[in-house]
Amino acid sequence: MYIARQPIFNTEKKVYGYELLFRGERESQRFDGSSGVHSTASVIAGLFESGIEQIVENKKAFINFDHELMKMDFIELIPPHRLVVEILEDVVVSQGLQDRIQYLSKLGYQIALDDFSEDYGSYPLIKHADIIKYDLIATPLDTLKEAVEKALKGKKVLLAEKIEREEDFQKAKTMGFTLFQGFFFSKPSIIGGENRTKTTSKTQYMRLIQELQREEPSFDHLAEVIGQDVNLAYRFIRVISGRTKKNSVDSIKKALTYIGLKELERWIHVLMIQELGSDKPRELVQLSLVRSKFSEGLARCSGLKNKRHEAALMGLFSTIDALMDMKMEEALKGVSLSETVRSALLEEKQGDLAEIVQMIKSYEKGQWSNIDRLAKTLNLKPEDISNQYLQSVEWAKRTMADMV
Repeated sequence: MYIARQPIFNTEKKVYGYELLFRGERESQRFDGSSGVHSTASVIAGLFESGIEQIVENKKAFINFDHELMKMDFIELIPPHRLVVEILEDVVVSQGLQDRIQYLSKLGYQIALDDFSEDYGSYPLIKHADIIKYDLIATPLDTLKEAVEKALKGKKVLLAEKIEREEDFQKAKTMGFTLFQGFFFSKPSIIGGENRTKTTSKTQYMRLIQELQREEPSFDHLAEVIGQDVNLAYRFIRVISGRTKKNSVDSIKKALTYIGLKELERWIHVLMIQELGSDKPRELVQLSLVRSKFSEGLARCSGLKNKRHEAALMGLFSTIDALMDMKMEEALKGVSLSETVRSALLEEKQGDLAEIVQMIKSYEKGQWSNIDRLAKTLNLKPEDISNQYLQSVEWAKRTMADMV
């Protein structure tokens, strides 16, 4: 089973929910008949039995349903406040389908129309819909003015998909869209000049990372660097205290001894990412953590076990361009990274970690054919990929909670 999630944001760039992407069988590229339907139903049922909170936390889950899946009564096993029922764009509209949708609406389920491109005034499912999703690649904003006006008058919630740029997000928001889905949040948005605070923070973190990469790192020097920044010292002590379950930590140096150097290096990286992302959507920082743990897990399960620490660092830094509002090449200047990690981050399509970079990005987008190809290259089983992803999401959630 493959399963991934894509965040859906509100106007404040805070996560409203997640669209869940999944596939039950390696050979199945879509819902294609009775066996595919029942396979997908089993995947969904198993997912929610294992705990929906692990995937969507306290947010809503958006899941696609076709005509056959809508008939299944397992939908009612999922609490209405957790599920948004997405009706696929190619569904055959029948009276039975409309009756089923109306019944689910009365139970409290929100109904969304996926990739809507029909005539707003005549499409029969409009009256049942709470949310209308527009794919901005297939239906550009400039072609939607009349439909958007009608939808807003009908008190519909509008969701813009395939948002790739900040300007698209702003334009859609101005038109009346209140939910947004796409990769705009992980792209650099250059505004104004250099941010001195970020530069200073980056310098401090780089000093720590460079010391940790020495053959024999000095705890005295590490403690000295941390102690020069009261904000960093406070956050470091707080994180270490939470991880070690100690009631008190009486010195920075002693805090350093509570964990091994590799674990310390990981936490320095995590703190750095959070610091640089302090004015970014929380989801972007969490994405960095998910990618870090996911990359490490994929390396461990493949033939790259000896590269797992580099893979973790590569995954963590994979959004550094967006966090620092600059291109990846510029963000990596002055950062002491191995050539393997650097080439993977610059997407040079070479080096041991290149396939892992491609895997995590394909997984996030639900590009199953790419995932199958990369799984064979990396000698990964589907269950290994899915399990590592679920564990990564859970780890990232715990880590974010520790750092509040």
